[in-house]
Amino acid sequence: MATGLENLKVYQMAQELEIRVHEITKEFPKDERYRSVDQLRRSASSVTNNIAEAYYKQSMKERIHILKDIAICEAEETRSNLQMCSVKRFAEQKVLIQIMNDYTGFMKATHGYIRFLKDKLAN
Repeated sequence: MATGLENLKVYQMAQELEIRVHEITKEFPKDERYRSVDQLRRSASSVTNNIAEAYYKQSMKERIHILKDIAICEAEETRSNLQMCSVKRFAEQKVLIQIMNDYTGFMKATHGYIRFLKDKLAN
């Protein structure tokens, strides 16, 4: 049975992106295992985990803070690291670029969710 969190679009997007990052990093050079691979996987999972944490906070201000100042920042960190991995040609550039673009879409959707929460807080 799905919870409210599991029905939240930005959470679903973050989960999908986390899985895609995990899969694409399997192709990275072995000597990047404890550098780029570890960093990308941790930042991608942090996005998902922070959305879950924010969802269950009682304070709307705290929810917004976690989404805006942590989840979106972690998503940008992941996107930026993917960009450098693309430049270094650790995996197929087309795939890396698509994931980067999807992180940009995720961040836009999260900003929209934050606006929704702010409107709810104002009312």
